[in-house]
Amino acid sequence: MARKPKDVSVLHGHRVVTGPELRATFEAAGDPDDPVRLRRRVIHGVVLVLLLGLIVGAVITALAIVNGQLRIPAAEVSDEPAALCPAASFGYTPHEKINLNVFNSTSRPGLARTVADELLGRKFQVGSVANTDAGYRGVAAVVSGAAGQSAAFSVQRNVPGSDYFQDGRADASVDLILAGDYKGLAAAEQVDQTPGKLSCPRESRRIADDAKWPVIPTAAPTP
Repeated sequence: MARKPKDVSVLHGHRVVTGPELRATFEAAGDPDDPVRLRRRVIHGVVLVLLLGLIVGAVITALAIVNGQLRIPAAEVSDEPAALCPAASFGYTPHEKINLNVFNSTSRPGLARTVADELLGRKFQVGSVANTDAGYRGVAAVVSGAAGQSAAFSVQRNVPGSDYFQDGRADASVDLILAGDYKGLAAAEQVDQTPGKLSCPRESRRIADDAKWPVIPTAAPTP
């Protein structure tokens, strides 16, 4: 009996893929018009452009820093006093223990001398009495260093509506700078002497000229 010719397209029960079929499969996978393949190429191109842009930007930034054209902000210690209001509460300091200077920043002649005499009558230790150009808008500015904050608190209680500023002085002296809205001292018998906090300026009553922050009195000859 004649033997049946062996089917070369089947090997161990599996169909053998021929060369032409394999080539056709790869050609189909490499079809340049395939939308999936095109989308991948676009994504790869965008990523490559972005990476190149980042590298170029980094190089340009580095060169600008080296050449001094670009400065990176750094934390610096400022010599200016903090603008924040002291959070501590203060007791009322007796008037005779307060060294107080009185300045007139208004156009009203003799105001510093008048108020100084009133404060002397209340036993404050008044030192300098003069005119000043403080650039402050409000009732009055009460100025001291950290050591004079308790004394400044007592002065504020005698000057309703005043605003406190801290400067860098080391002693406990206090400056009272009278401004355009000043009307007068609180009645002596109505001064609140209970403990409390300093009253700091609202934004509309800060120093108009930043160069004069917080307040730097400049004495003039006539009070």
